[in-house]
Amino acid sequence: MPETPTYRIGDRILFGAAYYPEYEPVERVDEDFRLMREAGFSLIRVGESVWSTWEPRDGEFELEWLAPVLDKAHENGISVVLGTPTYAVPPWLMLKHPEIAAEEKTGVRVNWGARQETDTSHPVFREYAERIIRKVVGRYADHPAVVGFQVDNEPGHQVPHNAHVFAGFKGWLLEQYGDVEAINDAWNLTHWAHRVTDIEQLWIPDGNHVPQYDLAWRRYQATLTTEYIAWQVAVVREYASADQFVTTCIDPMRAAVDDRAIGQASDLVAANQYLATQSELAAETAGEYAFPPSGSWAPFFVADRTWAIGQSPFMVTETNATSIGFPWFNYPAYDGQWRQVAWAMIARGARAIEYWHWHTMHGSWETYWGGILPHSFQPGRVYEQIAALGREIRDAGPAVEGIVPDARVGLLFSMPTRWAFEFHPPLQDPAAPAEKQGPKDAAAYERIVYRFYGGLSRAGHQVRVMHAADAAEMDPVALAAELPVLVVPALYLVSDELVARLREYAAAGGHLVLGIRSLYADEIGRPRLEVQPAGIAAEAGVRYDEFSNLLGPVSVTGQLSGEAEGLIEGLEPHGAEVIAGYEHPHFGRWAAATTHQHGQGRISYLGSLPSLELAESLGRWLAADAPAHPWADQLVPGRVTVHGAVNGAGERLWFVHNWGFETQAVTPPMPVTDLDGVLQGTIELGPWDVRVLTEVTG
Repeated sequence: MPETPTYRIGDRILFGAAYYPEYEPVERVDEDFRLMREAGFSLIRVGESVWSTWEPRDGEFELEWLAPVLDKAHENGISVVLGTPTYAVPPWLMLKHPEIAAEEKTGVRVNWGARQETDTSHPVFREYAERIIRKVVGRYADHPAVVGFQVDNEPGHQVPHNAHVFAGFKGWLLEQYGDVEAINDAWNLTHWAHRVTDIEQLWIPDGNHVPQYDLAWRRYQATLTTEYIAWQVAVVREYASADQFVTTCIDPMRAAVDDRAIGQASDLVAANQYLATQSELAAETAGEYAFPPSGSWAPFFVADRTWAIGQSPFMVTETNATSIGFPWFNYPAYDGQWRQVAWAMIARGARAIEYWHWHTMHGSWETYWGGILPHSFQPGRVYEQIAALGREIRDAGPAVEGIVPDARVGLLFSMPTRWAFEFHPPLQDPAAPAEKQGPKDAAAYERIVYRFYGGLSRAGHQVRVMHAADAAEMDPVALAAELPVLVVPALYLVSDELVARLREYAAAGGHLVLGIRSLYADEIGRPRLEVQPAGIAAEAGVRYDEFSNLLGPVSVTGQLSGEAEGLIEGLEPHGAEVIAGYEHPHFGRWAAATTHQHGQGRISYLGSLPSLELAESLGRWLAADAPAHPWADQLVPGRVTVHGAVNGAGERLWFVHNWGFETQAVTPPMPVTDLDGVLQGTIELGPWDVRVLTEVTG
């Protein structure tokens, strides 16, 4: 990735939608572009879903149908991202080469009839994929409207069990471990008589019960996805000019995705970000990271997670136009919510907002996954709301370009821990009937992280999400200076080197906050042979060796308030100050939260999954160690939020949101102007309103 990209898009905020005129049952390209131009569009995405249109029969290519669309885009000053169509293979290819289908279980092929059914590492698939990529990209790379390319779409959907994938996995294991004896020892394969004397004795993954095996399998699958995207990027780069970018649209929830690694394989980070709307975007919601994530902090979280991929600005390649589902799952946004979400994403570093998609489908599976235009094609409320937003972003121009978002608190995220918890989570499924055993909560890691983020957000913090792998490479002294508070929820898998960095971070003056299951196991998932929290118990002044799942919430009192949910770890202070305890005849013997000075900083530990109230209470307690928020007196938890950023000109911006129907009044604590340069006094925020303000200096 070049250090100083010179891509044609520059720093401007791009705005638009995925556009598929080939899906439209009537010819209306001229009218579509008229409406796009009036809506302030500067970007469309085309071509990625229609391999069978590009190549209707084996070796017969129809490439000219897109030319009038690109010509019209260029005529209207709208840039184009051209997609490669490899994520949805044509019927003739699947019939000719059924062996390219991914096997969801060994010997059981994924049925064809949706999309992403393919084993993308299969050499036969690669041969045909390369041919269509070269045909499409070679035809249009020189078109003046094309500013970049999107390879594939939401890669990593399948976890193929195909024979050649399993063979590759066994070879990869030997590269990682050296020999089978090392695998035996690392995975404790003495248990249940699983020791192997030859790698060919390794059992297929279908019935595997060894967590370390599963984690290695998931890691390997992610490397295949990253290699696949890097391969496509390299092919496209043969045709792309130096000022055209190559990316892919990441869905970090896909099963075989290491989003950080894929980001490093691309020129720009791009991701798809869907959100709950209507009342689930309000203050009153408890906010969960189920699809789609809810809570007034949801757009900030998905943006901060995307910033974390490359620690840099990013593109939002898909977000809600209308509904994001099916006939039983239609919740179009309230008036104003499109503006709120878009400006929230921009505040946290988005340099492009693209809706999925321009017009609502007239058939097939996504008939009710709504577009900007309805089935009638007549512009209505949705178009009017989005068009007004597009013009507002266009008119804002350089004032909102080159944004670097503020951060007062860091939060570590670990994709390997997420994989580990999908197989062996510490929590039960909260949606299942209460019982003593299962079912497991395969989304436990995301739920824990999102709960901490929600509490920090409601407490007024702006959060910098970081991959643990990035934190491991940072100077801990510099990290403590940049982010004086670092929250580490459920970092189960951790290297000795990262544990040392975390200790050094606190010693250098940072406030390290650990959550349940943090530092419990090494990188391959072996529980550490130390008192927990491993490697840091002495410095934290607290230890535990007992933990219990909960059949119901337990109240927390002291300097923190709220409830423990799901799991309690039996914290025993050994020098640490107890800042909260449990109101319970049994669990009351243990501390709920502790803090302890270490070097110039401190280490705190929260020994349960916090309720949102408890997570927010923790966030407010942490405010003493985070830089003061200049708007602190104007914040209303979950209702009025204010996020700061610095634009490319060095000006400080403030994004002020009202997440509800009730009008709110805020008084800026410093002189500010709106985007029109008008000096603002007390500001009235209407229902679901947002204001973008520039701080006046001098």
